[in-house]
Amino acid sequence: MKVYVNEITGIADAFVSMFMSKRSWTREKELEIRRVCERVLDRQGRIVPEAGQEELSQYHKWLESLLKWGWRHVTMLRYIDICVTVEGLHRAGQDDWDSHAARFNNRIIRSSTRLADFGDEMSEWYQGKILTTDNALALLGMELPETIEREGEIFVKTVNGYIREEMKEDPDVKRGLYMLSIPSNFIFKINLTEWAHVYKERNEKGSANPEVKLCCEAIADQIEAFQPAFNRELFEKIRN
Repeated sequence: MKVYVNEITGIADAFVSMFMSKRSWTREKELEIRRVCERVLDRQGRIVPEAGQEELSQYHKWLESLLKWGWRHVTMLRYIDICVTVEGLHRAGQDDWDSHAARFNNRIIRSSTRLADFGDEMSEWYQGKILTTDNALALLGMELPETIEREGEIFVKTVNGYIREEMKEDPDVKRGLYMLSIPSNFIFKINLTEWAHVYKERNEKGSANPEVKLCCEAIADQIEAFQPAFNRELFEKIRN
């Protein structure tokens, strides 16, 4: 399994939101915020090493103020979006991740078992831990027949079982034999407030599936690499 935090966006928007409630916002202030963020952050939301010291200092002052209030006034942190691609999480774990779809505002698209073919494959986490029936038979030097007749119907051999001959290419039938250990890829987007909830539910201290916990912690590591202030202490603190 591999995890990629692609970008963190909306930080300037979150800064602007701080100045709205007490009517200290001005258009000039907003343009200053956006100018500073454009010079301090790259297009993916990382702090650039060559950022000017004065602008960097101003950026960190705004960030400190945002996080001082944002963990309680969580709407401000909802302006910050995190985009993540996950490669190879097993299907059952991806289904667990899908349970948070409302937290993503339904912004999650995954490999479809209807539109894509899966062979005799499994995620890295399951390799060496389980054997499919096909694997076991191959190790024992045993072969199953290519076809089986049942009540006058011919079933043909495929991955993990048999399919009625005239339906062997039907994607809705084929996926009935897929195992939950197959690797699944997906991309999702989540705001910082809702990410804190997902982190609390799926991190290494919880009761989630082991590979799901690895996925969660890997995402947390990469978010912190982008923005060191967006760390586990903050995730645990944010109310949601």
